[in-house]
Amino acid sequence: MPIDIETFESSPEDRLQHSGETNADRVMRFLATHPEQAFTQSEIRDATDVKAGSISVVLSRLEDRGLVRHKGNYWALGEVDNVAAYASMLESTRAANDRFGEEDMDEWLEHAVDDADEATE
Repeated sequence: MPIDIETFESSPEDRLQHSGETNADRVMRFLATHPEQAFTQSEIRDATDVKAGSISVVLSRLEDRGLVRHKGNYWALGEVDNVAAYASMLESTRAANDRFGEEDMDEWLEHAVDDADEATE
């Protein structure tokens, strides 16, 4: 995904190494730019560069969440309310990451409660 030149110029190199965009994000972005069309798995795979071994799983998980629809060999963007809720959640997450920084999973795990520890207390 492209970034603006100001971000390119002002960001440290390590910040520009990983976009954080998932395969699901790429599929949703592609389908959202074509809401009036349905595509085969291979068309979606080619347009998003999601690996052939992953596209089926990604689409199935998105379908389980109501974010895409599937009929025959074709896949399309899901119902408007579901997609709007997804987009809102993504925007909220991006805003929080911009304001507070992205979460460090290792740091988070240091403070997470282990269910086994809680059961013995």
